Amino acid sequence: MSSQEVASENEISLLDIVNFLTGAWKKLAAASIVGAVLGLAGWLTLGSYSAEYVLLNNNNNNSYALDLVSWKMLQKSLPNLAAQIVEENKAPQDQASLYKAMSNEQWWQKNVLPSYALSKADTKDLAGISKDLDAASTTILNLTLTASGSSKEQSIVNVRASAKFLRSGSAYLQIRPMLNGYESQTVSTVAELQQKITSTQIEMGYQQERAKSLEELQKRFPGGANVSGQVVDPKDSGAKYLPLATQIVAVNNDINASKENLARLQKRVEQISLIKAFIEQAIPLQDQTFDGLALVDQLLAIEGSLRSKLAKGDANGQEILDQLHSQLLAIQVRFTKGLEANTAPIASKKGMLKSTAGGLAAAFFLMLLALLGGRVWLHIKSGGAK
Repeated sequence: MSSQEVASENEISLLDIVNFLTGAWKKLAAASIVGAVLGLAGWLTLGSYSAEYVLLNNNNNNSYALDLVSWKMLQKSLPNLAAQIVEENKAPQDQASLYKAMSNEQWWQKNVLPSYALSKADTKDLAGISKDLDAASTTILNLTLTASGSSKEQSIVNVRASAKFLRSGSAYLQIRPMLNGYESQTVSTVAELQQKITSTQIEMGYQQERAKSLEELQKRFPGGANVSGQVVDPKDSGAKYLPLATQIVAVNNDINASKENLARLQKRVEQISLIKAFIEQAIPLQDQTFDGLALVDQLLAIEGSLRSKLAKGDANGQEILDQLHSQLLAIQVRFTKGLEANTAPIASKKGMLKSTAGGLAAAFFLMLLALLGGRVWLHIKSGGAK
């Protein structure tokens, strides 16, 4: 048999394909129906629910809780915080798998979607109208969170837990650098203040000696007691030729300024000591919990305790505690009232069409392969018999 005859025998004509499909369409249709039913059954039994939760990005005191820059920073930082929580086994009960998922940066890009005041299409359409619209294109109106679960109830629990972590974790990420900044002040700032106090005390000593010398000269030369109306710096080279009384007044003014500066520096040292007392209680709490909102409540309690121990009328201590109180309240309001849901989560089971179509396609192609395989096997057997 020639090679041309072999090739002709191995070729499949269009008529062969039509005849094959005509004889096998019932089997293929039956397999497809069975596959679709199995896909639907799989979706009913194994398909997961998906819950959606919308957090409004409220504008309080002309400031949104999140802007584009802060949101991008949180997208990078929150996965690391979730990973740390998982590593230290501090995830809430029955939520370890959710926190493990949230430790992936891709989860935040897929499951937390910001809605902007202007879409990209709107920005292109309005680009030539006004540059004032640039800010609107980056203004976040809300965040839509999604989470899946094996049941409707579980998906709602998961999406609420992820929303809680978004708020409490973000608050924690703001508190930590704030506390670290205050802790640095208690070390570096006190040393700097002490150096300034020492330098001012030394300078004031020279000023007092200068005033004493001028007063002695005035006693020796009472004729130079006239006061000049000219304002002059006693350290200036020409000041020594002014009337002694004028020089004495100028030096005493410098002494008074140094005393005032010393008092201010000392008051600042007292404020730092108050901050140090706060930090000594706050840092251990920071290491015990990653819930920033719960930590804010604990820190406010410490601040209130320190305030109650202040002496009556201690405006200096009240000033630094007021500053601390204001910072803590700003964080608390930002991630509670600032990111607030006005509706309950909505859960639904999605993917029915996808699962059914997948089952149908898989069964169809498996049956097609089986029929083609059988056809090829018969062809091989018939060839061997010849």
